[in-house]
Parts: sequence; structure tokens; C-alpha cells
Amino acid sequence: MDTLLVVDAANVVGSVPDGWWRDRRAATERLRDALAAPDGQEAVSGPVAIVLVVEGAARPVASVPGVRVEAAPGSGDDAIAGLAARAEREGRPCVVVTADRGLRERVTAHGARCAGPRSVRRR
Repeated sequence: MDTLLVVDAANVVGSVPDGWWRDRRAATERLRDALAAPDGQEAVSGPVAIVLVVEGAARPVASVPGVRVEAAPGSGDDAIAGLAARAEREGRPCVVVTADRGLRERVTAHGARCAGPRSVRRR
């Protein structure tokens, strides 16, 4: 079974002060495209299904081959925790990419592992 790699878009985009605040949607699209590249992530080895969770101004970002974009209807953290809980119920390995301590606690309670933003940041 593929590992579910859930990426907290807002947290990863915001982890580097590269001007992302001027155009959050474009910054999220750059992250999505980097994730879709063959070397786009180091957080997981082997087969992986990547889900990029977006919120706010980044909600219009579309999925591309290799990266499913999921627009959170409310809190991105709630959507990510829900994905981790579903993976746990399915017995599916899950890795969440975020530096948010509170979110890390929530998802590890569902058996997910965590990785930091550098594991998926474009090089």
C-alpha cells in the first residue's frame, strides 16, 4: 500500500521568507509543481500518494499528475488531522509534512509520522 504523504501547504510555503505573501496562490503552485517532480520530496521512500492540503487564498490551486490538491473547507489543520485519522483506520502508512507543533501532536495521535518542511522544499 502506498504511503500517504500529506503536505501542510500553508506551513511549508511559509517556512521560507521568499516573498510568498505577495502571491500565496502562486507560491503554493510552485510547491505543488516541486512535489510533482521526480525528486520533489525526501520525506518518504518507496511508493507514495501525495496530498497537498490548501486553505485560504490558495484554495483555487488545482491538482496535477502526482499531486492531489485538497482544499480544506475550513481549517487546514482539521483537514490534515482528518486525513491522518482516515489513513489510520485504513491501516495505511501516513507521513505529515509540517512544522506546526500542535498539528504534529494531533496527527501522531493517529499513528502518522511527521517530517519538516525541508523534506519537501524545492532545492
